[in-house]
Amino acid sequence: MTSIRNDAAFIDASVVRAWLNDEAEIALLDVREAGQFGEGHPFFAIPLPYSRLEIDAPRLVPRPDTRIVLLDDGEGIAVHAGRRLRALGYTNVSVLREGARGWLAAGYTLFKGVNLPSKTFGELVEHAYGTPHLSPEELAVLIEEGRAHALFDGRTLDEHRKMTIPGAIPVPNGELAYRIGTLVADPATPIVIHCAGRTRSIIGAQTLRNLGVPNPVIALENGTQGWALAGLKLEHGSERRYAEGLNEAAVADAQTRTAKLAARFDVATLDASAAQEWLADPHRTTFLIDVRTQEEFAHDCLPNAIHAPGGQLVQATDQTIGVRDARVLLVDYDGVRAPVIATWLVQLGFEAALIDARNAATLHIGKQIASAQSSLPLLDTAALREAGTGQVLLLDLRSSAAYRREHAAGAHWSIRPQLAKTLTALKAAPGDTLLLFADEPAVAGIAATDLRELGFTSLYLAANGIDTWRQAGLPLASTPDIPADAERIDYLFFVHDRHDGNLDAARQYLDWETGLIAQCAPDELAVFRIDAPVTENPSR
Repeated sequence: MTSIRNDAAFIDASVVRAWLNDEAEIALLDVREAGQFGEGHPFFAIPLPYSRLEIDAPRLVPRPDTRIVLLDDGEGIAVHAGRRLRALGYTNVSVLREGARGWLAAGYTLFKGVNLPSKTFGELVEHAYGTPHLSPEELAVLIEEGRAHALFDGRTLDEHRKMTIPGAIPVPNGELAYRIGTLVADPATPIVIHCAGRTRSIIGAQTLRNLGVPNPVIALENGTQGWALAGLKLEHGSERRYAEGLNEAAVADAQTRTAKLAARFDVATLDASAAQEWLADPHRTTFLIDVRTQEEFAHDCLPNAIHAPGGQLVQATDQTIGVRDARVLLVDYDGVRAPVIATWLVQLGFEAALIDARNAATLHIGKQIASAQSSLPLLDTAALREAGTGQVLLLDLRSSAAYRREHAAGAHWSIRPQLAKTLTALKAAPGDTLLLFADEPAVAGIAATDLRELGFTSLYLAANGIDTWRQAGLPLASTPDIPADAERIDYLFFVHDRHDGNLDAARQYLDWETGLIAQCAPDELAVFRIDAPVTENPSR
């Protein structure tokens, strides 16, 4: 059932469910903030918070006539989001009636957490492939006894730095296949992969096993959380990195193994003409993705390619690929990283192919919707000193966590969906001057769109956010309890508390992860195409 109200087309949950299963492209976009999204959303919902809507929508949904459905909590934010998307140029936008509540009322499951498809996929991979694991206690004994092993952290360098298993070397999953022969020369050395929980441990270990590396390869059960729950001490502040140099013979071996693996999953390499046809197809969305490291991408990236390091792409597909049933074209620079990631994307249910980097350089991307930018006037340190002594209302649009740590004295925290509520509570009048703080100017720019509709036209942005205020010598404040937890809709306690020493939160999270498959309906699991061989490689 469909109805029109306030310029928005409302559709029932049953229609959305049917659309998700009709094999045509659809973007189910959850426009609530991260804390709200993570407390309960449909399995295939893509997180696109209203506070970043016009910034991230063009990247997640590049084709303007894509079928889009927006959902919120039924409070009306999705209607505002629909107006904003239509203003950007999107032409086929609907709103889920009553939002997440409507989905639940229809008898469908709302899932806690983030990256649901990828997390569920990791659990399915472990079941299908029989990926071996060892317990934290077993690893601790191996380390204590000084037995030979190689321990790698498959997460990002930032995550590794925050906490890791003592002695682990950070090798993000997307780099494992490419570098493993250089990092571990002895084929008899056992290799252990860990992450914070389960998914990247499983996918990292199984990546090497799928390649048929001769070493025994094992996933650490429950990662750093399992280590802490076992009463073992984590390491914080590690500055280790993998060696940048590569052994040419080891890379050649990886290329041979990767070619066999890609053939097993029918991963094709398109020539320039075929790839251009994909990109030019007016009825299909194609994401052109570079899966190398950030440094490599920054050095020689292709125009219009999206950057998503391979391990993170598999770990969090919903943060890069916003359109269900879209195509994915990975740029292949080295014959290892992109093909390996493509084999996982195929099993995740995507139509994925490769293009050699030299041919990719000839591709043309058609006209796309542009991400929002800020046109707010900027205040430098001198102007801020003057503003700091005048009748100016300070609004901090950074994350609630950043605001709690430090903010301009007298500044009030808010976020785009709550601007009207915040200004009403502050008894602000349309004639007031507002000074905004943001880590990204565009965040303030799109918030200003809403502020102008509320009647506020005297709007300014601190040039370099809180740093400009600090450089101006103006006072700062810290408020560990403000905003209150209940107001922090941008913060998902369910995910983050487990990393702050909360062992109960870690137990809850691991129970959630291992219980995902049981929560899924058959049509939610049907998207995956896991192809585990009957016999495994010798490392099992």
